[in-house]
Amino acid sequence: MPDERPVATDAGAQPYADASITSATFAEHVNRGKVATFEALGLDLVMGERSGARFQDAFDGRWLYNCHCNGGVFNLGHRNPQVIEAVRAGLDHLDIGNHHLVSGWRALLAERLSATTGGRLPGVVFGVGGGEANDLALKVARAHTGRQGIVSAVGGYHGHTGLSMAAGDAEYREPFGPNPETFSQVPFNDLDAMTAAVDRTTAAVILEPIPATLGMPMPEPGYLAGVQAICRDLGALLVIDEVQTGLGRTGSTWLWTQEGIEPDLMTVGKGLSGGIYPITATLMTADVHAFFDEHPFVHISTFGGAELGCLAALAVLDIVGAPGFDRRVREVGARFEHGFADLPFELRRRGMFMGLKFPNDGDGMTAARDVIGAGVFAVFANNDTSVLQFLPPLVISDAEVDDLVGIVRDTLR
Repeated sequence: MPDERPVATDAGAQPYADASITSATFAEHVNRGKVATFEALGLDLVMGERSGARFQDAFDGRWLYNCHCNGGVFNLGHRNPQVIEAVRAGLDHLDIGNHHLVSGWRALLAERLSATTGGRLPGVVFGVGGGEANDLALKVARAHTGRQGIVSAVGGYHGHTGLSMAAGDAEYREPFGPNPETFSQVPFNDLDAMTAAVDRTTAAVILEPIPATLGMPMPEPGYLAGVQAICRDLGALLVIDEVQTGLGRTGSTWLWTQEGIEPDLMTVGKGLSGGIYPITATLMTADVHAFFDEHPFVHISTFGGAELGCLAALAVLDIVGAPGFDRRVREVGARFEHGFADLPFELRRRGMFMGLKFPNDGDGMTAARDVIGAGVFAVFANNDTSVLQFLPPLVISDAEVDDLVGIVRDTLR
């Protein structure tokens, strides 16, 4: 195990002196149900100091490897020095800026993001959360096509707000009332079902290329290309949600480039922030983006594309775009695969986007409890509880990989 880091003090200290007070106050003022659920699972964990691949339990001093990474927010580890320095330097000159005005920082980031798509998606609109990015993608798809229908995958997840929530599973939307009739879901990896669902009233199909909440099922060969062909044939737009799979996680900047497809819109989030300043983006073709030529003020996001967030995102693009970064991700993913070879689960993997698929429903929940107890923070897939999501930071060292593999082997075999 790497050397233990010191317990936080002064500015890094926790606001309460013991876990019981923190949990009680959080329950009273923030989310009582969440605290009760964690207590039932035996997870009394509060994030304290954090650095690189690990964070500290604020109250018992343990350091845990972060293999959830908040779905990819911490792709570059906790408190990445390059991202922090970019934002820190910007604080001497910038704030969030004004979304009504032209911004050189938003222009530069949009140009850089477009370049990562080879110019396929030159139009960029910024937001602060993945749900907002997907909500905008569906709004623009409806406006561009003049249609209302949206098709998504059963068990997928695109956010908790507006149209993004409507494209998700019933669990996340039924408490708030009936879903719009123009939204429908089909099984992932089922081209026949997709063919039956898409017609001349469909504005867009929105898919995660690997649905994380569904347990990381890999797209079957030709599936995403087949979905694109269906959309092209019927005039629907293809929206690819790379909020979790993007920015190097799967061994390339964007997973869709591995599949030989060209989406009409792509959503980006989580890792774009570097874990330091929230920022997301919706990228689109020039044809779709032309909607804003006639409606330049129809979509507003006060904090979307905050100039300090642009600095964080530009630093992220510098890191993930550096020569050898994608190759390193692929090599480390293969190192994990080798280390897990004889353990009692199926490894679903693309780069370092990994799911540990166990035989039975609920096994992923049990595995999460066990590995957390052993010093590895990972969570199960909510829409397939047989799967443990496994997303180590992309910047993890070889020594940390070997240590982490050893912990998982000792815990799960």
